[in-house]
Order: sequence, then C-alpha cells, then structure tokens
Amino acid sequence: MSGKLILVGTPIGNIEDITIRALKCLRSCDAIVAEDTRRTYYLLKHYHISKKLLSYGVHNAERSAWKILNMLKAGANLCLVTDSGMPCISDPGQSLIDACWNNGIEIDVVPGPSALTAAISASGLPSKKVIFLGFLPRGKKLRRVIRTLLKEEALLVFFESAQRILQTLREILSILGERDIFVGREMTKAFQQFFRG
Repeated sequence: MSGKLILVGTPIGNIEDITIRALKCLRSCDAIVAEDTRRTYYLLKHYHISKKLLSYGVHNAERSAWKILNMLKAGANLCLVTDSGMPCISDPGQSLIDACWNNGIEIDVVPGPSALTAAISASGLPSKKVIFLGFLPRGKKLRRVIRTLLKEEALLVFFESAQRILQTLREILSILGERDIFVGREMTKAFQQFFRG
C-alpha cells in the first residue's frame, strides 16, 4: 500500500506561527522532504523533533523526485515543507505533487502561514478578485507582464526581493499609473514593516 505526501505549512517569519496539527504531522511522519534542509533543521530543533531530512529544492528536484516517489510507493508517509509558508506557493514542489497525482499517491495538506494571505489581510484593500503573480520576471519581461494587467480590476499580489522592489514599483507606476499600493516587509518578524499609499 502506498504512503501519503503531506504538504505542511511552516512559519513565514515568526517561528511560533505553526499549527498544532503541523507539529503532530512532522513528529509522526517517516521523513521530511525539505526545500532547504538547513532551515528545516532549525525549525525541527526548536520544537525538539528529530526526523530524517530529504532535500528537494530547485537544483535537485528532478533527481530527488524519483527517490521520494519510490519511498511513497513503498508505503512511507512523508511531509513536504518549504523554507517558509506553504509548499508550491512560489516554491519547489509542484512537479513532485504532480508526479504523486499521476502515480496514485495520496496527497494531504496541513494549511499554515502564507505570506500571500497575510499580505492581502493586512493591506485592507478590496480582495474580491485577486491575481497572484508569484515572483515577477526582470527587464523587458517585467514590463510585458505589467502591460497584460492594464485592464485588470483586481488586487494584484506578487513577491519581490528587497533589492528590486523600488525598481519594480517604478515600472508599475510608469505602466499602470496611480494605484493603491501595499508593501509588507519582514512579515511576522521583529522588524516587520507595512507601507500603504
């Protein structure tokens, strides 16, 4: 009988933002599949959890997927975690989950913190229609993506690095014009900042 892949939400900043159910799953699974085993190790150490960690990141996803899939087929119950937040939200995991579906492996989810929903909530902006863009491309591709959004009457949400945020906001202003903007920085951490204008 096949095992199960359990997608587990992890803290996006504050290490205490984890559910009781997530901790139970991390304690009871056979092994944990992690985007970055070093970061996951510190989370597990904080909660006194000792488990085998399997690496599954952007650079080794294809190579690791078969090993993980074989473990699941052999009956192992594995938790999939990302560095922060929910797996597959602008993080690795999509191809592994797709492979599980294609191979009849059961999928479960333990919802948890998400920068996406936290930002939408904190913004106070209308959220009846939301378009999530993940991490935006650079240069000409960025401008092309922004132009496709000209007629959208929706809350546009994306992730951006601190080094690129000002340039990205300038591009948005030059193409989309004046819009309400909300920026969440270091969310749930000690130096969290919100900007809206």
